[in-house]
Amino acid sequence: MAQKQAEREQKVTGITVDLTLSEESKRQREGNTGAFGKRTGSSDLLFVEGTLPKDDGEILNMSSIDEQAEVAFDNLESKLSERWNRTLADVMKLEIQLTDPDDGKIVDEIYESRFGDVEFPPRTVVGVCSLPGGADIQLDVIAAEE
Repeated sequence: MAQKQAEREQKVTGITVDLTLSEESKRQREGNTGAFGKRTGSSDLLFVEGTLPKDDGEILNMSSIDEQAEVAFDNLESKLSERWNRTLADVMKLEIQLTDPDDGKIVDEIYESRFGDVEFPPRTVVGVCSLPGGADIQLDVIAAEE
């Protein structure tokens, strides 16, 4: 059995690679371009990346964190609704990226108000050094297409 496992694994630049990974997984990793991934294959999951507090094409980097968070969530809701006919109730996982972790309490209140009618999806809050356009918040979401 150990020999079969060794046959499925290969040493590549010091990293062990499991050669039994699905072809779709490999395509998804190889299809990444720029800062964001590119969806390939078929799945019941929707990946919404890089949702910023943008209004009329301009990032609201001079606005308060509560205004930026409200606009980012508005933009997320619009993307889900317009592209996939989905709502925040379809969100399975949310990542909130903040340039100032102390803004977390303000964002918590907005998060709670937006998901007030549905079960809160799991979320991760990540501190980052900077975001595109000088924004203070960015949202990445995985939603279900059910």
